Amino acid sequence: MSPQQWDSQRSLVEHNPEPVTPTGVSFATVARKKKTPTHIGWREWILLPDLCPTPIKVKSDTGARTSALHAFRLRVYENGGQPYATFEIHPHQRSREDSVRVRVNVTGFKRVRSSNGKVERRPVIETTARMNGLEWPIEVTLTRRDEMGYRMLLGRSAMRRRFAVDPGRSFILGEPEPVDPPTTEEEATS
Repeated sequence: MSPQQWDSQRSLVEHNPEPVTPTGVSFATVARKKKTPTHIGWREWILLPDLCPTPIKVKSDTGARTSALHAFRLRVYENGGQPYATFEIHPHQRSREDSVRVRVNVTGFKRVRSSNGKVERRPVIETTARMNGLEWPIEVTLTRRDEMGYRMLLGRSAMRRRFAVDPGRSFILGEPEPVDPPTTEEEATS
């Protein structure tokens, strides 16, 4: 740094009691503009209002890149070159209560290595997620999670810049209220 630049920086600091960035913006202003992530527990409740009106217990999984949803009776078909999936969501563990039959477009397929080390090709869908009043688009892979304890895993890409996981706590945000069931094209036209 040249003596002139040094004098200029020193002058900025002398006239501004709070530290500034090289462009002259105070660090406090920059910090205020950055959104602090919401703290969530290692397990929480999530709502997928486009798919299921009932909240689903989800495990926050920072070790998984993508989110995964347990899909009962998963079938993938193609219609005019566009793949779509039909499946059931059972939002409650070990219960068919409040189960919902879903038909949704598949946006692609991903190879995913599961916790048991097996690589599986999974269909990917896009939907809306809702937690603590925050709603955002989410990419989810569909799979059978019979042997796992949670109907859904929330991966890093879904949490990025939104949530910070507190591994010692659970259900920090509380359970969201159920929503009206999503309408299908058939219901909307009849």
